[in-house]
Amino acid sequence: MNIPLVGAACLVASVLSGCNNSKPVSIKSSSPQAYEALTLEPKPTVIYNDFPATIEGIEIVQLRPMVDGYLEKIYVPEGANVSKGELLFQIQNPIYEQAVITARAGVQSAQANVDAARMNVEKVRPLVEKDIVSKYELESAQYTLQSQQAALDQANASLHNAQTNVGYTTLRSPITGVMGSIPYKIGDLISSTTSTPLTSLSRIDQVYAYFALSEKQLLNLSNRVPGATLQDKLNHLPAVSLVLADGSNYPQKGRLETASGFISTGTGTVSLKAQFVNPTGLIRSGASSVVRIPRDIDTALLVPQSATYQLQDKTFVYLLIDGNRVISMPITATATNDGKFLVVSQGLRRGDRILINGLNLRDSTVVVPRPVNADSLYGK
Repeated sequence: MNIPLVGAACLVASVLSGCNNSKPVSIKSSSPQAYEALTLEPKPTVIYNDFPATIEGIEIVQLRPMVDGYLEKIYVPEGANVSKGELLFQIQNPIYEQAVITARAGVQSAQANVDAARMNVEKVRPLVEKDIVSKYELESAQYTLQSQQAALDQANASLHNAQTNVGYTTLRSPITGVMGSIPYKIGDLISSTTSTPLTSLSRIDQVYAYFALSEKQLLNLSNRVPGATLQDKLNHLPAVSLVLADGSNYPQKGRLETASGFISTGTGTVSLKAQFVNPTGLIRSGASSVVRIPRDIDTALLVPQSATYQLQDKTFVYLLIDGNRVISMPITATATNDGKFLVVSQGLRRGDRILINGLNLRDSTVVVPRPVNADSLYGK
């Protein structure tokens, strides 16, 4: 019964003896790893804000008929370039032509009556001077002449109105521009009360790109740009660019203007427009585009995108503190348009050192920083 106890005692003694004869084990601590570090210094840069926009010609005219009738001729096809005064449509309505004939006959009749009344005055006047007839006869003849003259004026006005109506049957372009779509065909009955115009004409030698700013964006613009009014502030901004639907940059620069003086209660936005010259007619009304507004920053703190990481919708960098220890620092930043850098607005300051190639480091980890050349990093 005591043998197992003795064996256990021997085993314990053997273990203890082995421990006493073994050498002490040393625990080696890992040495700090080397990482590239960047010292932040302000640098000039340009960032861009893009806003979806819709193109409209500087002048858009809806062409509507002034008289009723049948569409007899269409002289210019849809989408064609037209000049001011160029013939576009012909409306047929014989009533207006007959009205001119009738009015012209009325003018001839009234003119004959005026001539007869004038002859009567000339006939009566010497008889009155010789006291052959009473002076009232002359006055009566003169009143008759005035009445016939008024009738002639009325006939001339009727003729002018009839000719004006006939003129309305011929429609010419009021501006130099581009024809829009024509919803009517030859032979269609059109009316001056029809809601749909014959066509729309767009002057596109200059165009407007309409876009919207949110209330917050408008306040940010007002706070950082000098000027007493919104237009004054827009005048202080540099020229803007236009990005076309295919992603290409339009070669001409534009200037910003106000399009609406109030914030829409429905959308919470204010409408602005950028004016661009369009000498070749490349941009057409109704086209979609992007207005790109540059913003010059003289003292920007630029952080490479590769030096940041995302956690719960926040952006962090590894900031070096005393003793070359690192901590995770949240930053507020805006990406540059090439996507390579972030312009930091909060979280970092001039002279701070950040790691360029740190990955999954714990806070307070000690590292060996290796300075990088800022000019080569920024491509200068």
